[in-house]
Amino acid sequence: MKILITGGGGFLGFKLAGALLARGRLNGQAISGITLLDGAFALDAARVAANDSRFHAVIGDVSDPDVLARVCRPDTAAVFHLAAVVSGAAEAHFDLGMRVNLEGTRQLLDQVRKGGRSPRLVFASSVAAFGGELPAVLDDSTIANPQTSYGTQKVIGEYLLADYTRKGFLDGRALRLPTIVVRAGKPNAAASSFASGIIREPLNGEVSRCPVGPETGVWLLSPRRVVEGFIRACELPAAAWGSRRVVNLPGITAKVAEIVEAMRKVAGTRAAKRVVYKPDARIQAIVKTWPVRLRTPRALEMGFKPDADVETVIREYIADEKIKID
Repeated sequence: MKILITGGGGFLGFKLAGALLARGRLNGQAISGITLLDGAFALDAARVAANDSRFHAVIGDVSDPDVLARVCRPDTAAVFHLAAVVSGAAEAHFDLGMRVNLEGTRQLLDQVRKGGRSPRLVFASSVAAFGGELPAVLDDSTIANPQTSYGTQKVIGEYLLADYTRKGFLDGRALRLPTIVVRAGKPNAAASSFASGIIREPLNGEVSRCPVGPETGVWLLSPRRVVEGFIRACELPAAAWGSRRVVNLPGITAKVAEIVEAMRKVAGTRAAKRVVYKPDARIQAIVKTWPVRLRTPRALEMGFKPDADVETVIREYIADEKIKID
C-alpha cells in the first residue's frame, strides 16, 4: 500500500514515517512506499529520505492543488494529515493560517475525493479546539469553543472531515492532540513550544526562557504515544468511530514547576536551574485558553494510551535522541 504524510518533513511526521516502515504493514497490507510532503525538511529527515528508496520526499505547499495532485494519487490507500501552521504563527499571521490550516485541509480532502477510493485519512487536530469558560475537568461531552485562529481552523477541519466521511468520499478520523513533549530540534512558533523547551534546552546545556509561570498547567503527551495514536487511529475499523469522527487523546496534566522538578530528578539540579522565567503576555494569552485537565473515556475504550508520568516522558526522550547527561 502507498501512504501520504503531509507535514512529513517535520518532527512528528518523520517519526511517524519511520515507525510505519519499521512495522512494514498498515491495515493488514504491506507498505510499498511513503510520500512525505512538506514546505521544508529538517536536515536529518532530508538525508534519510534521500537514502531510502521507500521514501518519496516532496517539497511543496499543502494548499496548492497541483502539488496535491502529484502526491495524492488514486492508489494512495492511507493519508496522515499533519501539515499545519502552528498555533502562535497562525495567531500572528491570520492569512497564512487560513491558507494552510483551512484551505490546505479542504484542498487535500478534495484531492482524496477525486481519487475515488475512499481511503482512511487521519487528521491531526488539537485540544486548542476548546476555550472560553471551561469546566475544571473537560470530558468527551465538552463542546468545542476555540478562542484562537489555530483552534478555529482545526475545528472547521474536523467538521469538513466528518462531512466528507458521511458522503463516502473518505474514511476520516481526527485526533485532538495534547501538547507534545518533548519535541526534538529547534523551538518553533507554537505557543506551546515552551513545554518542550524547558526540557530540551537544559538537557543540551542551554538556558530555557519560559514565557509562562511555574503554576501554568499543561495537558501533554509524548512523541512515542502520539505516533502510536496515529497508527491506531488508522487501523481501527470504521465501526469503532461511528458518526463521531473525532476523539480527545488521553494525556497527563503537569504544571511547569512539576515538569522542571521531574527533569531535576532525571538530569540533576544543574539542568533544572537552566530554566528561567521570562513572562510573555502574548504567549500567556494563548495558553490560558487551553484545557489542562481532561477525562477521555472514549479514547481509552478505543485503545489509545497516555504516558505513565513526566519522568518517563523525559527518560524516553533522552533514550530516543541519544542525549548524554552532563
